[in-house]
Amino acid sequence: MPTDAGSTAPGASDFTYSGRFGPILRLALVTGLITLLTVGIYRFWATARLRRYVWGSVRVGGDALEYTGTGLEKFVGFLFAVVVLALWLGAVQIVLFLFGVVIVADPRTEEEALAQALALSASSLAVVPFVFFAQYRARRYKLARTRLRGIRFGMEPAAWGYVWRALGHGALTVVTLGLLLPRQTFALEAYMTNRSFFGDARFAQGGRWTALYRYLRHVGIGVAILIAGGVLTWVVNDFGLFLISVGFFLSPLFGPFLMFVGFVWAFLGFVHYNVQSFGWLARHKTLAGGVGFDARPSTGRVIWIGLVGWVVIAVVFAILGLVIFAMAADSFGGAAQGGGPPPVGALVVSVLGYLAAFVLTGALATALISQPILRHYIETCTITGIGALDGIVQRAHDRGADAEGFADALDMGGAF
Repeated sequence: MPTDAGSTAPGASDFTYSGRFGPILRLALVTGLITLLTVGIYRFWATARLRRYVWGSVRVGGDALEYTGTGLEKFVGFLFAVVVLALWLGAVQIVLFLFGVVIVADPRTEEEALAQALALSASSLAVVPFVFFAQYRARRYKLARTRLRGIRFGMEPAAWGYVWRALGHGALTVVTLGLLLPRQTFALEAYMTNRSFFGDARFAQGGRWTALYRYLRHVGIGVAILIAGGVLTWVVNDFGLFLISVGFFLSPLFGPFLMFVGFVWAFLGFVHYNVQSFGWLARHKTLAGGVGFDARPSTGRVIWIGLVGWVVIAVVFAILGLVIFAMAADSFGGAAQGGGPPPVGALVVSVLGYLAAFVLTGALATALISQPILRHYIETCTITGIGALDGIVQRAHDRGADAEGFADALDMGGAF
């Protein structure tokens, strides 16, 4: 049975990751530049190449993962998803039009402005089911295109069941002001895990959702500090003179300072919840009853990697921005003094320079943040009962109709 204690079971083996900074930075830069030159079309092939590198760097008991997905699959899936989303949103607009709401027209009255605001909100909410659909299908596609020891992973085609559950649990979380977030986290992960396979062996999610509350406490502390800061700001603004008259002095800046502290605390607390809930859920997963997992990611390590990475990226981007700005200002300034138009070459160089800077930023984010965090997650995981994998046989091929198309169309198709 899985526990929160460290595993010392026989047959245990560590996960390892062999990816390095230089190779993935070069790969991210090259694929990013090609994506830029092809006006974004190559990003599907770029994602496939990055995943092949990352998957091939992960080893389980000495055996490397293999990613078999292709850029063409993702591109065709994206086109299919765009068509479906366009038809769906078009149908929503027709329904709104039948009720007399025309979003593109300029509102002439406050009632029309309110109706348009509600219509825009309805259009945005209409996409939400496809967001959850994309989450399930993206995971299903990744599993279907992943192999270990030549054996495929897979997932049952049950995306719409996930959508209804995600909508229901999400509504409960909103109504309870976040108190049922652990229930949502556990239920949705259990739904996907219990429908996932390695070969002919099924994964299972164990444990109880109430155990996740221990990892949510820092979010609660941050929210409490945030509320306290808001109350103090209100008290000082409305009763400041009275407080001073009775001998109490509160700085007008103290309340906003507390609100800032509370916001940061809650944000970091949410990071802590995501990191530790991942570890707890992994520790309570099993495969075919005999294979277990132990995951011990560190919240501090994840935050540190992200902080250092973004500071480095900000410095690099600022330096590049200043250099490009100085070059452009010199060219444009010379043209202005001469009374002529700005040189076309300088304009092109400036635009391309800024676009290249964004490509470099994305590549650095992959190499400095995404890969190190992934490495940390992988290298703090252990698989137990690995010998049971020897009895698992191949499963039927899972085609995955849209190949993450909805995830890409909704800008959810990350590199990993």
